[in-house]
Amino acid sequence: MARRDAVSDKLPLMQRRILLQRSLRAFFEARGYLEVETPYAVTSPGEEIHLRCFRTELEAPDGTRMTRFLHTSPEFAMKRIVAATGLPVFQLARVWRNGEQSALHAPEFTMLEWYRPGAGLLSLMDETETLLRRLLPPEVTYGGTCLRIDQPFERLTMAEAFTRYVGVDLLAIGEDAPRLAREAQTVLRAGENWEDLFFRLLLERVEPRIGRDSPTFLTHWPAAQAALSRRDPEDPRVALRFELYAAGIELANAFEELTDPDEQRDRFEADRARRLALYPDQDWPLDEAFLRDLEGLPPCSGIALGFDRLVMLATGAPRLCDILWFS
Repeated sequence: MARRDAVSDKLPLMQRRILLQRSLRAFFEARGYLEVETPYAVTSPGEEIHLRCFRTELEAPDGTRMTRFLHTSPEFAMKRIVAATGLPVFQLARVWRNGEQSALHAPEFTMLEWYRPGAGLLSLMDETETLLRRLLPPEVTYGGTCLRIDQPFERLTMAEAFTRYVGVDLLAIGEDAPRLAREAQTVLRAGENWEDLFFRLLLERVEPRIGRDSPTFLTHWPAAQAALSRRDPEDPRVALRFELYAAGIELANAFEELTDPDEQRDRFEADRARRLALYPDQDWPLDEAFLRDLEGLPPCSGIALGFDRLVMLATGAPRLCDILWFS
């Protein structure tokens, strides 16, 4: 009986979740986006180094068994659709990331992703800001923070953020971990490389201080963190990427998309080598279909937004599991 009551108690929050889903679908349909559905069980779940995947097995009628993985993002498949059709697309997709469980994380969750041909990073920020104003009230109180959604969102480059909150010239230092530690007045930990230190400083000194009065777009990441974004042609030290922070929550990650299949292959192979050195069991083939179709991808930008976290902001729910029927 207690478990049944726990589920029924979630009804008001889940009804708000459903309304948000309807509103965002209306938003994208009014803007000419096509809603798509892509496979969840895939041969190549993604190439991010530190995301752990769920492994499963597909059995064919003749008894042949093939390894499949539950995807960590629908990104590759959605870009293939854009490359084939030239259309803007969106999806509310279930995604899986093994080993993740906290107030803001779950091993299975819902991601809102959309890709817009012809859009640059600035226009994607404009569209994201418009979407949040459509879905959220003018003021959001969350975790003791009063967040103004009706005011212009802050736009802060990563270099500006590190100058302001860490006191270092991030781009001048480059990928020099000892120098970054020295100028940030911290100790380089045993085994800590530049990437580790960069994310430690980001987590400890930058993230707690942004997205507090209004949401913050943290833009122009170091080129080493480009992932699937292209480098800024005006400054190749940085990538055309942003993340969106609101009330202490990392809400979204976005790229002005890389469309060069050779450069993307090189990045994938480098990431794959690093991933296998750290996690030998996280092994799968490169997504050759994605790399083949990438050449046909028109200039576009894309974004992945944690829908469950958006629902948390809208409802004030303190834990992600509060806005899921079962967790």
